[in-house]
Amino acid sequence: MRILSGIQPSGKLHLGNYFGMMKPALELQNEGEAFLFIADYHALTTVHNAALLREQVKDVALDFLAAGLDPERTAFYRQSDLPEVQELTWLLSVICPMGLLERAHSYKDKVAKGFAASHGLFTYPVLMAADILIVQAGIVPVGRDQKQHVEITRDLAMKFNNEFGETFKIPEPSIRESVAVVPGVDGQKMSKSYGNTLEIFGDPAALKKRVMQIVTDCTPLEDPKNPDACTAFALYKLFASDAEAANLAARYRAGGFGYGTAKKELLAMINDYFTPLRARRAELEKNMDYVEEVLQKGAAKARVEAHKTLKAARKAVGLE
Repeated sequence: MRILSGIQPSGKLHLGNYFGMMKPALELQNEGEAFLFIADYHALTTVHNAALLREQVKDVALDFLAAGLDPERTAFYRQSDLPEVQELTWLLSVICPMGLLERAHSYKDKVAKGFAASHGLFTYPVLMAADILIVQAGIVPVGRDQKQHVEITRDLAMKFNNEFGETFKIPEPSIRESVAVVPGVDGQKMSKSYGNTLEIFGDPAALKKRVMQIVTDCTPLEDPKNPDACTAFALYKLFASDAEAANLAARYRAGGFGYGTAKKELLAMINDYFTPLRARRAELEKNMDYVEEVLQKGAAKARVEAHKTLKAARKAVGLE
């Protein structure tokens, strides 16, 4: 079973990224042949600063390796190191109905948030389809809000196969139902676009300040509190055992327990969990030659599959 995941280098990775995508992606290493790419082509739709993009790509590479990515089990690469992706994007574009793209949620959402309505943003799903099909991925793990991207990929693959002959494996989305929506410090879904994130590898002092800024209600210290309505508790549960979560919930309900204490206990959980990863990341940052070697080896493995796929697609349409 070949599994593909990708992540945009669009800013510092945060708890929402870690529990929503990074941790599940790392767990895939035990489930099949894993391919994981840094989507730097996709990032160009919103990041127009070359130095910033290079820095963010480096950060993603370091973060994943520090978090436990095993280059022996996962082909880890930059999207831009597979030039075959761009040619396949064009071959898919010529059979892609406009209506399919006009119905894409990602385009509407980004424009609504103020991003420029560029051609790249509009055709984003075609490039994503090329990412998936170029390595003939069978499974694509996504959150429910991203399922449409895989559905578009399936539509394009089937349309191409119908018009030119069997060329692409039809991928299946794997919906991560068990992955909770990670709340940000304001209670909304944690997102860089909302400015409400808690960075994984950020400065410890800055992290402490952000944790203490988590929005809570005005229930007096002595009164019982509802843990299920508290953002700090929701974040605590991501790290805690069932017994630890139950114990903290009981203290909420008993009264005489302040939100400040809950935030301090959350901070301790975050630091206990990520301190070893931060140390690993610091060591990796001293050896960027190794990080680059990992990305190049991952790209070489992916390009073997990409070359075969593109050759078949070119032959199918009459270019070879």
